Amino acid sequence: MKLVIQRVKNASVEVDKKIVGKIEKGFLVLIGIKVGDTKEQADYLVRKLCNLRVFTDENDKMNLSLKDVNGKLLIVSQFTLYGNCNDGNRPSFIEVARPEEAIPLYEYFCNECSKNGIEVQRGIFGADMKVQLLNDGPVTIIIEK
Repeated sequence: MKLVIQRVKNASVEVDKKIVGKIEKGFLVLIGIKVGDTKEQADYLVRKLCNLRVFTDENDKMNLSLKDVNGKLLIVSQFTLYGNCNDGNRPSFIEVARPEEAIPLYEYFCNECSKNGIEVQRGIFGADMKVQLLNDGPVTIIIEK
């Protein structure tokens, strides 16, 4: 499982010209799920994400978490995070979990984040989504488990 985390001033996701998720200060999280990923991996990543200290404190040091700044999450599934471009110019997606495996894990991940007292907005799994964001910093962190 892989997370691409972007600290944002705001972010939104649109499906069929309708906003389905929108946040102000927080993280836009792109999540990729590969074959064989587990709830235990999701639990680890939820803990890391919810406690990640990359917001600046009064001394301009990255020392505050989402909870400290009352930040929100916009979580968007993105299977292309596991696109392999090592051979040729067309990505191979052989590592990507099929929807019947990935959707329950995506839902579990989002629900566990909510249980940490953080507001969670979501994209729509498998939809053609238009994502907009104002990256803050920019700060982008990649975590894989």
